[in-house]
Amino acid sequence: MILGSRAAHNDARWTEICAALAALRAQRRHSVRMVDADCACGTLLIKAVRHARALGFTAIEGRGIDGSPAMIGRARVAAARLHEPAIGLTFEVADMIEALADEADVPADIVLWHGSRADDNRPGLRESLAKAGDIVIGDRDLPRDRARAA
Repeated sequence: MILGSRAAHNDARWTEICAALAALRAQRRHSVRMVDADCACGTLLIKAVRHARALGFTAIEGRGIDGSPAMIGRARVAAARLHEPAIGLTFEVADMIEALADEADVPADIVLWHGSRADDNRPGLRESLAKAGDIVIGDRDLPRDRARAA
């Protein structure tokens, strides 16, 4: 068990994360890419990629983004303890809007976001979220399903 995994399991988004991963597996998907756009110490993303592996995904990519170097440092330490060749995790200090804009070229399957934080209402954030992934799972106030434009 990783530190904080109980907190991740109790996260309000956990049920939606599990449902989204199960739906992708039901489509016979073997790979999944997730972005956590305010990952803090990475607990939720690490728990999500481990859950994806337990569901049978064989190629799992996770990208954590946060503005705090200290939190990213903790996330990297936690990720280093994960020894699973099917899982690739990166954590980086970055501006959320810029990092999400980078995702628009090849959108992730799932984007995690803390939609209830007041400072997350910056101009351009919702548009960047919508383009960054097919499914956006936030705390509240954002439609969860975003289909990529064909």
